[in-house]
Parts: sequence; structure tokens; C-alpha cells
Amino acid sequence: MSYVRKYNLDAQFATTERCDINELVNHSTDRDCSIARARVAPGVTTQLHAVKKTIERYVILEGEGMVFIDTMPPERVGYLDIVSIPEGVAQKIHNCGKSDLIFLCICTPRFKQKNYQNLDSDSL
Repeated sequence: MSYVRKYNLDAQFATTERCDINELVNHSTDRDCSIARARVAPGVTTQLHAVKKTIERYVILEGEGMVFIDTMPPERVGYLDIVSIPEGVAQKIHNCGKSDLIFLCICTPRFKQKNYQNLDSDSL
């Protein structure tokens, strides 16, 4: 299936994960992959979470952050760095810069809300 999907800024929404998401592609006709644009405000850390049955990859487009993945030491990330998170692994990202942290979140297979697991003790 071929398609061109135009970016729609109005499709962005705030999440309880403490970031804004714009799902660029996430449809049942393309089950193998979803792509979302994430925005984290300066000083904000996203909710600690895991996604069952889904591998996530972040492509940092703007800003700088500190990514926390399971037992790995925290890692500073910036422009065009790639972060790969295996399925079911605890993760969060902190915006340690002075501007928005913006990244693509590419999920395989596509992201499904039912697979999202909140692990943040502040929210449990």
C-alpha cells in the first residue's frame, strides 16, 4: 500500500506520560510500524514506562535529553542520535536542554495503547 500523509500540527495531543504526541502513522492497515512525533518541554521527565510486544526507536530531531533505559547507565542524546528500546524494557527520557526535546518514536510492530505499561511510582 502506497500513501502520502501530510503533517497535521492540530493532531498533536498531551498525554499523561508528560509529553505531547502527534501520531504521524498508526493504522491497522500498516501493522508493521507506527511513527509518532514526541515533544517534551524543558525540565520535564517522561513517565517511566515499558511497551509490551513493541520495539521502540527514538530519532532525536531537536534539543537534548538524558535517556534512561532499564539498567543501562543514563545516556545524553542530541541531534540525530538513535535510541533503541527492546520490547517490555523500562524507559524514560528527560529534557535537560533549554528548548523543546523533539524526536520521532518509531515502533515495530505499530504502537497499541493496550501494550503501554505505566511503571512510574508517582502515578501508580
